[in-house]
This record gives sequence, C-alpha cells and structure tokens, in this order.
Amino acid sequence: MQAAQREHIATVMQVADLGVQAAAARRHEQVIRDSWHRCVHQHQLDPTRMQEAVILPRSQLREHQDSMESFLHIARHGLETLYKQVAGLGYVVLLTDARGITVDFIGDLRMDPLLRKAGLYLGADWSERHAGTCGVGTCISTGEALSVHLDDHFDATHIPLTCTTSPIHDSRGELCAVLDISALSSPAPKESQALALQLVTMYAQHIENAAFLQRHRHDWVLRLSGAPQFLDVSPEFLVALDGQGRVIGHNRRAQQALPRAGSGPLLGQRFDELLEARFDQIGRLVAAAHAAPQAVRRRGGRELLFLSAAPPRPMPQHNGSQQRAPVPAPLAALSAGDAALDRQIERAARLVNSPVSLLVTGETGSGKEYFAKAVHASSERRAQPFVAVNCAAIPEHLIESELFGHLPGSFSGAATRGKRGLITEADGGTLFLDEIGDMPLALQARLLRVLSEREVLPVGATRPLPVNLRVIAATHAPLEALVRAGRFRDDLYYRINGAHFALPPLRERSDLAALIDRLLPAGCTLLPEARARLLAHAWPGNLRELRNVLDCAAAMAEGGAIGPMDLPELAGPPRAATEHPADPADDALLQELKAAHWSVSLAARRLGVARMTVYRRMKRAGLVAPNQQ
Repeated sequence: MQAAQREHIATVMQVADLGVQAAAARRHEQVIRDSWHRCVHQHQLDPTRMQEAVILPRSQLREHQDSMESFLHIARHGLETLYKQVAGLGYVVLLTDARGITVDFIGDLRMDPLLRKAGLYLGADWSERHAGTCGVGTCISTGEALSVHLDDHFDATHIPLTCTTSPIHDSRGELCAVLDISALSSPAPKESQALALQLVTMYAQHIENAAFLQRHRHDWVLRLSGAPQFLDVSPEFLVALDGQGRVIGHNRRAQQALPRAGSGPLLGQRFDELLEARFDQIGRLVAAAHAAPQAVRRRGGRELLFLSAAPPRPMPQHNGSQQRAPVPAPLAALSAGDAALDRQIERAARLVNSPVSLLVTGETGSGKEYFAKAVHASSERRAQPFVAVNCAAIPEHLIESELFGHLPGSFSGAATRGKRGLITEADGGTLFLDEIGDMPLALQARLLRVLSEREVLPVGATRPLPVNLRVIAATHAPLEALVRAGRFRDDLYYRINGAHFALPPLRERSDLAALIDRLLPAGCTLLPEARARLLAHAWPGNLRELRNVLDCAAAMAEGGAIGPMDLPELAGPPRAATEHPADPADDALLQELKAAHWSVSLAARRLGVARMTVYRRMKRAGLVAPNQQ
C-alpha cells in the first residue's frame, strides 16, 4: 500500500467517525463528508479494504441494458458528441442506469486493461454501496450534478481518478440514468473540473430532453424559454399535457422552476395553473407559433416566458388485443424457434425504422447479410435500394472509388464518364458494409465523415453530395481487439455500434431440425439415417454450409429421397452431447424439462423463473428438446 493511500484511509476513518467528524484532518465539502459517513455507517464499507472494480458478466449486463434499450439508443448520439469534446483530454464517457451499472461506454480501447482495472468500463458497478464515494454513486444518492475528484473518493484504489457526473431524469421526475466523464489522472485542483461539470450537465439535459420528446410525441408538448431565440433548439422547460390540459410529463428544470399548487409534484397540475392562458386556446398558440413565439406569464408572477406548442402526433393503428406489434415477416423468417436468435430478432424489430446504425457480428456463414436484408425489408426503406459491400473482397486500390465514386478522369484508369459510388447508390435505402474490419484505415476516416455528416465526396470532386441512408455493418472479426491494435478507428467503431446484434452459430441453435426442413429443396425428403447425420454435425460453416450440403444432397438423391450416401463429406467434430450436463443445476433443469414434457413455459412456472431464463440455461447447458434433435 502506498503512503498516499494510507493517509487517505486515515482521513476517511476520521471523517466518518461521528465523534471527530468536525475535527477531520482536512476540510471536505459537506457532500463528500456525508457520503463517507454513509459508506461506513449505512453501506458497512471498510476503508482499509481496497476493492477491485465490480464488473458484471455480460449476461447480467444485458439484462440491465434490455430494461432501458430505447433510452440507450436515444442517448447514444449525446454520448458520441460529448466524447468528441473530451477524448483529447483523456476522458472516457459512461452512462449508467439508476442503480449505477454502466450500460454504455465510450473510451480509448487501446487503454483497455487500465480502464477495466479502474472500473471505467462497460458493466462496472459504480453504486455507492459497492464502490463507495464516487461520481456516479454519490450523484444517485444526492440527485445532483457533481465532481468527485482524486481523494474525494472513499476507496483508496480510486484516488487517482476524477469523475464528473450529472443525473438524467425521466418525464415523471424520476432518476433514470447518470452521465459521467472520468479520467485515470487529472491536475490536482478540483477547480480543473469546472468545465467538465458544465459539459456533462449540458449533455445530460440534451439527452433528457430528447428522451422526453420521444416519450411524449403523441401528447401536447409545450416548449418554454426566457429567450425566444433558443425556444426550438434548447428550451429551458418542457411540459407534456393530456387532452384535458393536465401535466403528464415534464423535464427536470420545469419541475424545479414552474409554479404549482403547494409544494407537490408538477404532474397533474392544470395548464391554467401554470400559465396565464387557457388550454382551450392552445390551438391558436400552435398556429401563431409558426410566425413568432408567444409570450405568456407564469401564473402568479411577473416573468414572461416564450412558448410554442406542438400538437400530438397521430397514434399508429394497432389491434387493441395486441400489447406489441408483431415481428415483421422478413425478420420472423430468420428463426425456426431458437430462443437466443428470437431475442435478437425482437430487438431488431423495434429498431427497423430507427436511424441508429447497427453492427451485426457472428461467425462466417451465420447469416449476417440475411439478417441485414431482413431489417431492410421490414423497414420503411424496403422499396429503396439495399446495397451490399464486401469490404474484404474489393481490391484496396479500388475500394475508395467503388465506395465514394469518382469524376471523369480523376485518376489513372478512371472511367471517362465518371462513376456513382456504392454509397450514393444506397441513397434512400440501406448500405450494408460486410467484413468492415477489413476496411483500410485511410478509408475508415472517410467513411466516418459519411456517417457523421450524411454526405459523400466522390474522388476528384470538390463538393460533397448529400445522402440519406441506413448503415448496417457486419464482421466476424473482433473489432474491439482491432481497435486496441490500432487497426480500426475507435470513433468509427462507436459510430457503427449504435446497436449490436450477435448471431449464434448454427451448432448452438436449438432450431436446427426445423431449419433443415425449412431449407430442404422442394420435392425432397430426408431418410432417418441422413437426418441423424445432419443433426450430429457441428456445422463449422454455419448456414452457408448447411445450404450447400442440402443442395448437393438433393442433386445426388434419386427420386428426391435423401439418404446418408447422398450427403457430401461432413468434416469437423460432431455436435456436443445434450443429455449429460456437467453442472448439477443443469441436471436438475433437465429433469424438470423432462417432467414437463419439454414445455419451457411449464418448466419455468415450476421453477419460479422467467421463460427466457430457462431458455438461457438450456442454451448454456446445451439442452435440446427431443423433437428438435
């Protein structure tokens, strides 16, 4: 233990001791003293026991991310923009949920080992009860934006860090997330974080407002500001009203500043209790807002606020008996009942019309392009082009002109009439960048500009062309490892990874038997011995190999009946056995499934767990229902 850590521990113990709190060795601001006191007396943390960072396994992290997935997609642009502001100063950007779990992260992956060790990493638990006094945990406890700088931290392992955070609230005023920028080292004065605090607070407000507008797009929304020039771009107050003019949502600043009856919540207040105007005149305010913002007074005050009102967007038509719209047919066709893939498909269905860029990963042949085509075919862009680009197949000296196009005679060998690039060909539709990990570094910078600015500059041109496209990237390569090796740009990685979909390999899919039947050429049948061989194969080439094997077997079979002799040579090890799980808990699950005649719903009820939990445990143990083998 270093001397600085020993001194810090002694100071923490003094401050946390009620008897000598006021006589602490050095003066701390009240919020830090209160947090240290909570850590010792409420959370039962021991300052002499320096803790390693708590980082959740990916399965648990996924549960936290799933619970706020739509919010994460809204927040992502704010995180990327903030990171551009602070990356050069050594900061990373983290977004945690209301429990302090890091659900999104942007940082220099070349610093991966140091960041992970410090807990500045995806999945890290920064709640005060686990990490002690820290930016995220203390922000959650106090509800206020703050900096926890160097030895403000409770745990001596964190005293090199500086962490600056701001809370993000939902439209009911409840804490839903925390935005944080942290650095592994910093100048000693805490005042050095003043600008960081302003930036984090500003971007937290941007994210909060964006989530508010998405949440209340089907309600009346009031924008209010003391300055008309900022009313549309950065309103101070946002208020959502129902059809009777009562408040059903608001941003944090509105809760703090707008008048309300007594000291109660803003929710439920009437329009005319807040402003000196009548709700039945709001239609006139909407019409007038197109010409100039309207000035109104706060109820009971003299201050003028400028107001614009947006009417509700029409609600989409749904069958009243359905809680959620069905998965579009192109996406639903990708699975024959595999639980892991079904989960990815359900996530994708919610994003088909989102501008968020998608990253699809999986082994070669696992169906990444089919997945991308299904997303495109399920979206509002389906009538527009789907342009697939294999970044590994285009020669490096041609990839620039192939992607971006070129003007006539812009380089030796260029077409005399010029050429539209593949990116321009995808205008209005979807650009699928397969094997993006093989794109040369020099072109990665140009692609980043396309994604950021939505414009493309052909080779030899001086003016960019605007493009409107959805980008889906795919790779079988570990992009994070390529970033750490300096072979892939971290800013491009974060730009394409708006939402990540990991496709399971065929050997792990529980719907193999149904897939075989679905892909079997028309007019063909499988004899039992041939089916058994196919089900026992590990399919290292995944769906591509399965299709090739079935096509070859169909060509070899006489009369359409495929026997074992019609199958081509199947190389590789067999599939893992499914009847003998090594874990006793998995063995108990197997017994429960057998007792329930392999009804997952019934087994889940008997075990007292969610159906998806049973599917995850089945996948982990390799358990496959007999009728799917």
